[in-house]
Amino acid sequence: MKRDIRSLLASALVSLAAAGCAERAPGVTRAPAQRAGNATTLSGLEDTVTVTSDRLGIPTIRASSRQDALRALGLITARDRMFQMDLLRRSSGGRLAEILGRGLLEADTRQRQFGVPQAAAAILARLPESQRAALDAYAEGVNAYLRSAEALPVEFQKLGYRPEPWRPEDSVLVVLGMFNALSESEDIERTQTVLTQSLPKGVMPFLLESVDPYTRSLLGAQAAAPPPLPAEALRALVAQGRNQRPPSRRVLSEDAGEAPIGSNGWAVAGKRTRDGRAILANDMHLQLGVPNIWYRAELRYGEREVAGVVLPGVPVVIVGTNRHVAWGLTSLLGDVMDLVRIETLPERPGEYRTPSGWRRFDVAQETIKVRGEPDASVTVRSTIWGPVAARPLLGAPVAIRWTALDPEGVDIGLLEMDRVRSVDDAVAVMSAAGGPGCNVLLADRAGRVAWTVTGRMPRRRGFDGSVSVSWADGRAGWDGYLAPATLPRVVDPPSGFIVNANHRMPLGEGAPVLGHDYVNGYRAYRITERLREARQVAEADLFQLQLDTRAEFFAFYRDLALRALTGEALSKRPALAEARRAVAAWDGRADVSSVGLPLLVRFRRVLADDVFAAWLGPNRAAEPDLELALPDIDTPLQRVLDTHARSADLAPAPAGGWDAFVLAALEKAVTAVKQENGGRPLDQLEWGAVSRVRIAHPLGASPELAALLNMPDEPLAGCGFCVRLAVHAVAASERLVVSPGHEQDGILHMPAGQSGDPRSPHYRDQQRAWVDGRPLPLLAGPAEHTITLVPERR
Repeated sequence: MKRDIRSLLASALVSLAAAGCAERAPGVTRAPAQRAGNATTLSGLEDTVTVTSDRLGIPTIRASSRQDALRALGLITARDRMFQMDLLRRSSGGRLAEILGRGLLEADTRQRQFGVPQAAAAILARLPESQRAALDAYAEGVNAYLRSAEALPVEFQKLGYRPEPWRPEDSVLVVLGMFNALSESEDIERTQTVLTQSLPKGVMPFLLESVDPYTRSLLGAQAAAPPPLPAEALRALVAQGRNQRPPSRRVLSEDAGEAPIGSNGWAVAGKRTRDGRAILANDMHLQLGVPNIWYRAELRYGEREVAGVVLPGVPVVIVGTNRHVAWGLTSLLGDVMDLVRIETLPERPGEYRTPSGWRRFDVAQETIKVRGEPDASVTVRSTIWGPVAARPLLGAPVAIRWTALDPEGVDIGLLEMDRVRSVDDAVAVMSAAGGPGCNVLLADRAGRVAWTVTGRMPRRRGFDGSVSVSWADGRAGWDGYLAPATLPRVVDPPSGFIVNANHRMPLGEGAPVLGHDYVNGYRAYRITERLREARQVAEADLFQLQLDTRAEFFAFYRDLALRALTGEALSKRPALAEARRAVAAWDGRADVSSVGLPLLVRFRRVLADDVFAAWLGPNRAAEPDLELALPDIDTPLQRVLDTHARSADLAPAPAGGWDAFVLAALEKAVTAVKQENGGRPLDQLEWGAVSRVRIAHPLGASPELAALLNMPDEPLAGCGFCVRLAVHAVAASERLVVSPGHEQDGILHMPAGQSGDPRSPHYRDQQRAWVDGRPLPLLAGPAEHTITLVPERR
């Protein structure tokens, strides 16, 4: 499971404050203020640039060239988000401990062992000239802000340091940080490797069935037949578990079966809209924080106009429109990382076997500065395939082969989306671009729609990438990347719309395998269901679909509970009468007023933990500390729960039999939910008491700063499987709806606001609309502030 950097940051910052380590940075007296109407010189400019900001602080940059526009973007983004940008480059480059102390040393060590700083430098050196020039221009703008700012942001004051000048490779580091957030973690492959070795034949295909019932409905005839239920093997595993001590820690990882880091995206062709326009909708689900991960911007240069959101630190509109084509992204969950089993021998210390013979490990020392303490030294070992992972796998070392660490695998090719004029042009640009693997949804001004993927996809030989194998004899490995022309695409489908919600797409016969571990298809199914019903849609209709809270996914667990909570069962367990009333009262949605859903969500998890512990607990002796990361727990779980009445002993039923097992799980769920909610009656406990939006600033864990820096803690509609996804601190980081050529009707909102300065009026002025599900316009409104940037005189 990936570590939550935000929680590490928060704890480290609180520790620093308690220790009195924060001190004033030299020369810092107040936060930077926006200046209206003042001309400012900017090094490198070719011509005058005007930057206007509207009532929400959204900038519109008008320049004569792309380079000038990106210089201005760097300056304006740094003005509003400099501390965030500094944390992003430090987090990716393994340099947090030098400003935040020992609490971040483990996170830094991981990045250094992966060789991320060296990868960023190698990627930069290989970029095409146009992309390098864009990064240079952006860095010039950021550094112009750092030189001219009257004061630095308040976070630098609290922590007592000055940010270093921005380098082009820092932008690459930020890209690699996003790559890390969107890539499947190495724990997926670890889990599958351990289980493949330890489980009886037939169990793995059952546990990792590639198509859930909702996705099966979407794929139709393309869906493979489900694997057979390995009843005898499961019975043997359950019986084995009864004779052994239960696992000392939970078997499933906390986020097993959840996979909330994803997105929704769909494109509706002109034949299904009111006036023939194609419309794109996209909401990207990420870990939320203050400031928001995205920064809104409009850039107009020459004949090009681009509007959407950028990632602070990177001069690229990630999703948006250029008035001819609109584009949105969802995480592909592609398999772009392999754990290469390294073959060693005791008699050959310091060496490993390769296809060309034995070779010594490359060994280097990394020095990590630690605030208030001596420097830490980290030994880094690497191979011809990549760095050696910190943790062995099944007793053997493994190397990380990952697209993100390959100079051929990463670029900022999305920069070229400013010039495309049709979905065909856009497919060509996106399929050739490097970076995090994503699904791309497209709509163009002619009313057409398309889907493809972006990011380099490995071409494997000798294995499928699902489990760790040795590459030492040369039979297994990567043969570069799939050619852009071979990547799958769908253009103008007969249905008139395309949907992706991180599920398995219908690729057709002969399509390359891009991944193995897609999320449950319920969100995609629900979106598709709504779009099939819809006719003559407009932007407002698609925005409302983004807010859909229907949670049919949990109906299986409601029905299971109601079947078990019979009159006879309640006569023996009267305490469960309250649970029955709550479950029966559920309205099928995840609205803040929905009753019964808190119990159903916990009931599902208790069932999963108990059943998977019985199946998998006894077979993890080789990796007892590994919490298993399974992408879909519900498909195998529900198959067994559905068949258990006819097939006894497939799950850990107690002495009282199957019904007693279900009732015991309900009792556990009831106890947990009541304990966590002050003992409130379950039939009065609304979903809003459990589903709450808690969006925090890195310094916001400090009690005295929480009210100033954090967004309000309040109920939020949605759930982990809803179209309106909301689970823990993961939710829609933006919602975009736009038709190319009709941007004036476009919608875009996001949590918090444009500015990272808590004293700015734009620190939280978009939060209310985001929580309430109220649209804000995509395009900036009338100018309220203007900055003029002029070239330096030569």
